[in-house]
Amino acid sequence: MLKGIIAGIAVTIAAALVGGYILVQSGFIPANADATPGPIETWIASTSLNATLNREAPQGPNPIAMTDTNLVDGIDLYAQHCAICHGTANGSVSAPPVAKGLYPKPPLLATDGVEDDPEGVSFWKIKHGIRLTGMPSWKDSLTDQQIWTLALFLKHMDKLPPAAQDAWQKVKN
Repeated sequence: MLKGIIAGIAVTIAAALVGGYILVQSGFIPANADATPGPIETWIASTSLNATLNREAPQGPNPIAMTDTNLVDGIDLYAQHCAICHGTANGSVSAPPVAKGLYPKPPLLATDGVEDDPEGVSFWKIKHGIRLTGMPSWKDSLTDQQIWTLALFLKHMDKLPPAAQDAWQKVKN
């Protein structure tokens, strides 16, 4: 009886693997950037990302102090490296052409902000990028201090002091 149950489980797993392989090889799972992801793809991607962030994102406070100078420095870094995909203070009105063609579409941060994310999560995403999206890893281009400075700006982008708000309004794609 036990051998039959084990054999049934093994056959079921083998059939699922063969069926999955055939499905992938058939081209029925879209690979094009303008297709809407299916619920399984969405679940797998979000579950994996959330588990990785829970395990690896820094948990402590941002080592960069919240000052006008540091916020403006973060805005300058954003303008140089991020606005091309994530837009400007004008939100969806500022959607750059690159963002319109990426899959999945990058969040336009003035509209779909990340202010609720812990700064360690933003730091991790910037430093390591997100697989199978257009979000690159910046660890070879920016220092940890620059990445933390960007994370500081992103955390406070919806409530900037006047000098920083003025700099944010001047960012162009």
